[in-house]
Amino acid sequence: MTNELITNAKEKMAGSVANLQRNLGQIRAGRANASLLDRIMVEYYGAPTPLKQLASITIPEARVLAIAPFDKSSLKEIERSINESDLGITPANDGQTIRLVIPMLTEERRKELVKSMGKFIEEAKVAIRNSRRDAIEAVKKQQKASEISEDELKTFEKDIQKVTDEAVKDVEAVAKEKEQELLTV
Repeated sequence: MTNELITNAKEKMAGSVANLQRNLGQIRAGRANASLLDRIMVEYYGAPTPLKQLASITIPEARVLAIAPFDKSSLKEIERSINESDLGITPANDGQTIRLVIPMLTEERRKELVKSMGKFIEEAKVAIRNSRRDAIEAVKKQQKASEISEDELKTFEKDIQKVTDEAVKDVEAVAKEKEQELLTV
């Protein structure tokens, strides 16, 4: 039962790290990355549809994303959705594909982006600490219900802390990798 709690906490913490990776993947680093388009929804036959489901997204050059819709009639809607998004990139439509040229980032903008990562990193750490707190509370309840001994409680708390420390290291590694990517020209 208690090992299950630790496993659950570990899974929740891994989910927090994965969420951080998704969020950081959407930060533009001056090179083409298909995950920039993950949040783009296109009105397709009256239903908001993720862009990934309507087109193939390729990276023909380091700073270019090419979007080739499966249904050519959706080209205008895809272009409109990109224009209305918060990407800040103007699409170039040639009648067959849409090209997005990712502009180079200035050093000042790179530093701003690194600072803005802090919010996502802190959210991930808070989620991890919340998972730790929930797991420890559950273990303490078991101890109060005399399901486990005081010694077992201490052991499980140490195990939960170990899992938490690993998750925080993962968050810091992901953050460092993204920071390196942003600061490299």
